[in-house]
Amino acid sequence: MRASASQLWPEVAPDWILNGPDWLNSLGYDIYKSFVFDDRYMMYVNGLRNTLVLTFFALLIGIALGVVVSLIRVSWDKNHDEMHGPVKVVMAVLNVVSKVYLTVIRGTPVVVQLMIMYFVIFASSRNKILVGALSFGINSGAYVAEIIRGGIMSIDQGQMEAGRSLGFGYVSTMRYIILPQAFKTVLPTLANEFIVLLKETAVAGYVGLADVTYAGNIVGGNTYDYLFPLLMSALIYLVLVMFFTYLVGKLERRLRNSER
Repeated sequence: MRASASQLWPEVAPDWILNGPDWLNSLGYDIYKSFVFDDRYMMYVNGLRNTLVLTFFALLIGIALGVVVSLIRVSWDKNHDEMHGPVKVVMAVLNVVSKVYLTVIRGTPVVVQLMIMYFVIFASSRNKILVGALSFGINSGAYVAEIIRGGIMSIDQGQMEAGRSLGFGYVSTMRYIILPQAFKTVLPTLANEFIVLLKETAVAGYVGLADVTYAGNIVGGNTYDYLFPLLMSALIYLVLVMFFTYLVGKLERRLRNSER
C-alpha cells in the first residue's frame, strides 16, 4: 500500500495536503512534490525559455541555409546549359555539395546529428544552446531548402522572362520578382516547419540541454514518479503548438484575403 503524504514528507507537506481526504491527500502530494517543493516549477520555466531560444535561433539558421541551398539548386537546374567557364564549374560543385547535404541530413535522425555535433565536432565546447541551435538549424535548413525550392519552381517561367526583358539581370529578377512571390507562397509551410522544429528540440536533452522535456525527466527522477512531470512537459508543448498553429491559421487567412 502506498504511504500517505504525512508519512513520507511530514516536515514539508502543507496542511491542506496532510489534513485532506485520502484521494486528495495522494493527488495533492504528487502535484506538490512535482511542481512546488524546492521550486521545481522553475525547472519548467527555464526549460521553456531554453526551448524557445533554441527553436528561434535554429529557425534563423535553417532559413538562411535553406535560402542559399535552394537558390543554388534552382539556378543550376534552370541555367546550367547557359553557364560557361569557371562559373559553371563552381555552380556544378556547389550543386553536388547541396545534393549531398540534403541527402545526408534528411536521411539521418536529428538526434544522431545533434550528438555528433556535441560529442565530436564541438567536443571542446560546452555552449549547449549554440551547439543545439547549429544542429537543429542545419537539420531544418535541408527541409526549408526544399520548401523554398518548390515555391520558386511554382512561379511561372514568364515572370523570369518578363524581368529579363525589362533589363533586370538574373540576380535582380530573382531578388525583386521571383523570391517575393515564392516566399508568399511558402510562408504558411515555413511557419509549420517552425512548429515541427519546436517539437524536434525535445531531443536536446540527449546532450544535457535543460529544455522542457529534460526538466520533466529530471523532476521525475528526483521524485521517482514520472506521471505528472512528463504530463506537464507534454502540456507545455501542446499549448505552444496550439498557440503557434492559431497564429499560422491567421497568417494563412490574411494571405488569402490579400489575394482577393
